[in-house]
Amino acid sequence: MDNSGKEAEAMALLAEAERKVKNSQSFFSGLFGGSSKIEEACEIYTRAANMFKMAKNWSVLSSAAGNAFCQAAQLHLQLQSKHDAATCFVDAGNAFKKADPQEAINCLMRAIEIYTDMGRFTIAAKHHISIAEIYETELVDIEKAIAHYEQSADYYKGEESNSSANKCLLKVAGYAAQLEQYQKAIDIYEQVGTNAMDSPLLKYSAKDYFFKAALCHFCIDMLNAKLAVQKYEELFPAFSGSRECTLMKKLLDAHEEQNIDSYTEAVKEYDAISRLDQWLTTMLLRIKKTIQGDEEDLR
Repeated sequence: MDNSGKEAEAMALLAEAERKVKNSQSFFSGLFGGSSKIEEACEIYTRAANMFKMAKNWSVLSSAAGNAFCQAAQLHLQLQSKHDAATCFVDAGNAFKKADPQEAINCLMRAIEIYTDMGRFTIAAKHHISIAEIYETELVDIEKAIAHYEQSADYYKGEESNSSANKCLLKVAGYAAQLEQYQKAIDIYEQVGTNAMDSPLLKYSAKDYFFKAALCHFCIDMLNAKLAVQKYEELFPAFSGSRECTLMKKLLDAHEEQNIDSYTEAVKEYDAISRLDQWLTTMLLRIKKTIQGDEEDLR
């Protein structure tokens, strides 16, 4: 399918939309249906934006599409069509995502303002996640990503969407631990773990959350970690027989004996069955560095 002419079509539609807006501002249009011209302009701006999306060099034209969606959004606001305006701001944000991540965030924030004003907190929460993901991947600002995941979790909690709130909180905990904000991470892992152990569907994952909380304790202090493991065993007996609990006990013993070989061997045994992800590897290396004579290799 030949999309090479789509850019020219889109530009023609933009010019037409601009003419409609100008005409709507004339004296006679004010008397005879200026708003209908604005409605037409909204529709044409949206068509132009979608035409840009169909053009061959989308990576170059994504900003043009974003701007067209923004124009449509502003006109919808003029017409008091809040929902349509928010939808266009979201479309604009999606268009800007790669070419101009900061502008994408600005558009999504405009949409969020409208949705929260309308009481649509679940949709607002979803877009806070989109902003958090832009901060994670495009702008690499983890502190800001955390803030948006926290805001999303708050909105989900307010709407009783606890499962969605927990997903956001677990993101926060993972990043907080990476930034050495261990107590914040511990509080979240313990809270989510305690909620999970009471659910027939989620209780299997509770051991993972208590394991992560124990590792965060270990990064602060070995005695903290020992007491935490005892607490989690009492709280959730299934944790006692888990591979994660067994590993924690071996790591605690190795640390107490300042035995690097035992520590490394315990990690190897665990990794042979359950592959370590990047987060676990980072935490285990941090703990290992507190053992004397560490040579900074986990395996």
